[in-house]
Amino acid sequence: MIYRKFKALDKEISLLGMGVMRLPMDEQGRVNNQECIDLIRHAVDKGINYIDTAFTYHDGMSERIVGMALKDGYREKVIVADKMPMWLCRSEEDLDRYFEKQIKRLDMDYIDMYLLHNIIPPNWKKVMKYNALEWLQKKKDEGLIKHIGFSFHGDYKLFKEVIGAFPWEFCQIQLNYIDRDEQATLKGLEYARQKGIDVIVMEPLKGGRLTDNVPPSVQKIWNKAADEGVVSKDRSPAEWAFKWVCAQPGVSLVLSGMNSIEQIDNNTAIFSKEDIHVLSEDEQSIIDEVTAEYKDKIRYGCTGCGYCIPCPQKLDIPGIIDYINVWYAYNKNPSTKFEYTKWMASHASDCIACGQCEEKCPQTLKIIDIMKDAAKEFGE
Repeated sequence: MIYRKFKALDKEISLLGMGVMRLPMDEQGRVNNQECIDLIRHAVDKGINYIDTAFTYHDGMSERIVGMALKDGYREKVIVADKMPMWLCRSEEDLDRYFEKQIKRLDMDYIDMYLLHNIIPPNWKKVMKYNALEWLQKKKDEGLIKHIGFSFHGDYKLFKEVIGAFPWEFCQIQLNYIDRDEQATLKGLEYARQKGIDVIVMEPLKGGRLTDNVPPSVQKIWNKAADEGVVSKDRSPAEWAFKWVCAQPGVSLVLSGMNSIEQIDNNTAIFSKEDIHVLSEDEQSIIDEVTAEYKDKIRYGCTGCGYCIPCPQKLDIPGIIDYINVWYAYNKNPSTKFEYTKWMASHASDCIACGQCEEKCPQTLKIIDIMKDAAKEFGE
C-alpha cells in the first residue's frame, strides 16, 4: 500500500481510503452487520487506515457499523472521518444535536477528521446562518474534533469562496477523468494545493460508472491500448481511473466505496503499485479518448450517491437514471428495457414533479426532466 503524508497529521495515511457509503445489502435493502464489520476489518488488515462515513449513510447504520468494526484494537489503527449534514440543520442547536448522535453511534470519544457535508450554495448559506464555522472551531478546541474540513459539490467560484472563509486543514472534492471540468474542477484542486490544503478525492470511479457495464466502444479503446503494448493486458478500467486521479498534483487520498472483499483486494493491489501516480503521455491520450467517448454516450451525470432519496413516490431515482444512461450507452438494448420494466418496483411515470430530489442533488441534475425522458423511452 502506498502512503502519503497529510500536512495536518503526524502519521502517514494510505493513499486509498475506504468510503462506507455503499455497504453490501440484502434483498430487503438491509445491511448485514457482521458482513460489513468483517469487510471494514479486512480493509484495515490490507493496509487501509482511513475510513470515511457520514450521518445519513444507510440511515445512520454506516456510523454504527464503523464503530462496531473498530473495536478490538482497530480504532487505534485508523483515521475516522465523519460529516455534519448541513442540509438537515434548521437551527444552531441542530449542530450539537446531530454531532452528539454521531459520537454515540460511533461510540468514540472524538472524531479525527470532521467535515461539513455536501457544500453547495444552499448548504453554504446555512453554514453562515448557523455559525457552523465557529462551532467547528469550538469542537476542535474541546478535543472532540481533531481536524476540520469540508466536502464539496458546488462550482469553482464557490470553492474559492469557501476556501477563503476558514483555515481549513483539508477538503474533499469529486474528481475523475470524466468530471475534470465539473464542480471544483482541476483548477480547484490546484488552488487548494497552492493554499496548502490537503485534498481528498471522492467518486474516482464516478460511483462505479467507469467500471460497471463498460460500453463496448469504450472497452475497444482500452483493448487497443493493451494490444498496442501501451499497457499490460490485465489493466482494468478501475486501474485506469485510479491512476488518472493519483497522477494529479495535490491529491492526498482517494476514497473508494468498496462493498466486497474482491473489490478491496483488487483496489489495494492497484494502490500498492509504485507507479500508481505516474501517467505517460500515451496513457493520458488514451484516457482523453475514453473521456470523449463517454461524454458522447452518457447523458446524465449521476454518481448514485442517493441524496435524492427517499422519494415521496418511492422512486429509486439513482436506479432509474442508471437504466436510462445504460439505455443510451448500449444503443437502446432491449434487455435494458426488460430489466427496468420487470425489476424496478416503481417507474419514472410515477414522478409527480415535486422537486424535492432536485433540491438535494449534489450534481444539480434536472431530475424531473430525466424522469420524463425515462418514462418516454421505457413507456412507463
